[in-house]
Amino acid sequence: MTIRMTKETEMKDAIRAFVDEHFEEQVALLAKLVQCPSDNPPGDCAAHAELAAGLLEQLGFVVERHVVDEAAVRAAGMRSVTNLIVRDTFGPGPTIALNAHGDVVPPGAGWSDGPYSGIVRDGWLYGRGAAVSKSDFTTYAYAMLALRALKRQGADFSGSVELHLTYDEETGGLAGPGWLLERKLSTPDYVISAAFTHHVVVAHNGCLHLEITVHGRSAHAAFPTTGADAIEAASVLLNALYAYRDRLSGRASRVPGIGSPTLIVGLIEGGINTNVVADQATLRIDRRIIPEEDPVAVEAELKDVVQQALAALPGVSADVRRILLAHPLRPTAASERLAGLLCAQADDILGKPVTTIGMPLYTDARLYSEAGIPTVMFGAGPADPLEANGHRANERVPLHELRMATRIVAGALVELMSGDAP
Repeated sequence: MTIRMTKETEMKDAIRAFVDEHFEEQVALLAKLVQCPSDNPPGDCAAHAELAAGLLEQLGFVVERHVVDEAAVRAAGMRSVTNLIVRDTFGPGPTIALNAHGDVVPPGAGWSDGPYSGIVRDGWLYGRGAAVSKSDFTTYAYAMLALRALKRQGADFSGSVELHLTYDEETGGLAGPGWLLERKLSTPDYVISAAFTHHVVVAHNGCLHLEITVHGRSAHAAFPTTGADAIEAASVLLNALYAYRDRLSGRASRVPGIGSPTLIVGLIEGGINTNVVADQATLRIDRRIIPEEDPVAVEAELKDVVQQALAALPGVSADVRRILLAHPLRPTAASERLAGLLCAQADDILGKPVTTIGMPLYTDARLYSEAGIPTVMFGAGPADPLEANGHRANERVPLHELRMATRIVAGALVELMSGDAP
């Protein structure tokens, strides 16, 4: 190990002392990030990126602003995207990227305080994005600042740390990490992406979004048999889709935390008027793909369900359009070793065993993994992720876990740049 400090315990004590000394500043930074909306949709996120860049510059970071081209922004269904990169180089060695996203789902109703309040109550900070994942803007930034402090105290690291703050997770990530990787703006050796504190995530589901447009033939309501009712046909299709959904419970992932594949019908629209037989009905479906499944085969399977459901209905046809196909995050030997390092750090700091799990959601962490980079997910959040209210009213992050996650990530970075990296 090339760190010139007397004992490993001194290193841990120095990290703890730095995080504790600056924790009020860290919480204040998170509140400012939450108080600036970055809802996606509509996905007009450049202003939040500029705010984040300015706040990081006040902390002494050099921030690269990478404005995403208009074509990629439109393809993502967004209005503006600026991705941020901060690079700290300590010497020759591996590059570790820390990735969190700043775009968030719209707030919806039911908030006790305003959705952008950033208020602290009973040890939790509230607001849209507090947990997913503006909290990890600060987890990772202050972990990097802790390393700078250690270096000033005589530590000697081998490697680099990059902070990737991106703005397209909620619509798939292709204008976020996908865009950065495609343009080779970063080529890290390891990636830690935003998540929660009490487990290290090594796998997550993929996701298929399909839009199914059922075509019929319009007719006057007084003569309905002269038409072909697209809404009636859609109801037949719905029954087939829900029967298919029920069969999915017979499949189960071997990865703890993943469970079985799921399917929902999230949107339905159609018809012309109350007194007209509907000539069209459109459904949008979300099919989650477990790591053991082949996404291409899942899409073909669903299309077959649609075709068989409508085949016997006269005058009815359907078009199926893919909206999104996100591949699962799958564990690899290298990512499992990286996860083991994080688990060991978390075991020590939390004082309890921390294990690897999978999550049934999907994230843009998969894009790093698809590029061949060992990728795991770890950040600030409660033991039960549902307590964070992600994508719901009263989203929140526990400040104790924010503090602990910052210490754990800083310790993991030290290990990764010690010469003993996995």
